Amino acid sequence: MTTEDSFKKPIKHANVRKDMTVSELTKEYDRCAFGAGRLAKAIHIYREMLEDDVTRFFGLAGAMIPAGMRQIVVDMIKRGDIGVLVTTGANLVHDMIEAFGGEHCHGESDADDLELKNARIDRIYDVFLADQHFTTFEKCFDAIVDDILNAHPETQFTICDFLKETGIRIDDRNSILRAAADHAVPVFCPAIADSSIGLQSWIFGYKRDLCVDAFKDIRQITDICHKAERAGALFVGGGVPKNFIMQSMLLVPKGFDFAIQLTMDSPETGGLSGATLDEAKSWGKVGEHAKTVTVYSDATITLPILVAATI
Repeated sequence: MTTEDSFKKPIKHANVRKDMTVSELTKEYDRCAFGAGRLAKAIHIYREMLEDDVTRFFGLAGAMIPAGMRQIVVDMIKRGDIGVLVTTGANLVHDMIEAFGGEHCHGESDADDLELKNARIDRIYDVFLADQHFTTFEKCFDAIVDDILNAHPETQFTICDFLKETGIRIDDRNSILRAAADHAVPVFCPAIADSSIGLQSWIFGYKRDLCVDAFKDIRQITDICHKAERAGALFVGGGVPKNFIMQSMLLVPKGFDFAIQLTMDSPETGGLSGATLDEAKSWGKVGEHAKTVTVYSDATITLPILVAATI
């Protein structure tokens, strides 16, 4: 937008009314600037991403499952809003903990952590999780891996294929892994060793061999990029999920056509979680004429609004 064009769109004041829908409220954001204006732009871009010819990548970092975002992600998968999911091992662990009957509970961010340790309660900011749920996770996960190996005794899995086999064996249909398996959505977790899944798989390896080739996942996700007519990415946070999605475009003669980032990190430290989407254009990861926006806010606030406004 040129300086002259900018004066053709004056700021209007948001009008908040009784009984507004989320969609009506976010239309008022269009009138505004700062975070509201950025979120309104993200909603417009996300609506375009939901068109049929767009392959949609979703990067999920941060402790989104303990914070209460699990059902939103599951419903996105079931509606077909997510074509490829890339996330952290921790989010998948917490997804399975809930699938196996565990609960994340409201806690206090200023709790006495030594008292929590003695009570065998783990803290994730203001979320409490009892240690016993990890014991249940370990038992159930071992049984799943045993069943996978019984069905495929000689197989060397990619991480993606291993997670699909895991998801098939989860009874809870409101599990992210189960929903992804049911709807043929590939789940990539490139840093899976950096989680309780990694720890438990290593321990399990003393009983039976579990062969997983992390590098073959790159071929799988790159093939998806090559086949994509148009591609869009929605990033919650950054880290490994964001980079794994972004680097998949390095071997493709095009970048993402759409990119939305929900983050609280700033770019000055050089970290990927705060890196701007314009910076990604210098690498060829995001297309020259791509529609992009970064919304600086807590994703537990912005993700539900973004999704609700586009249903």
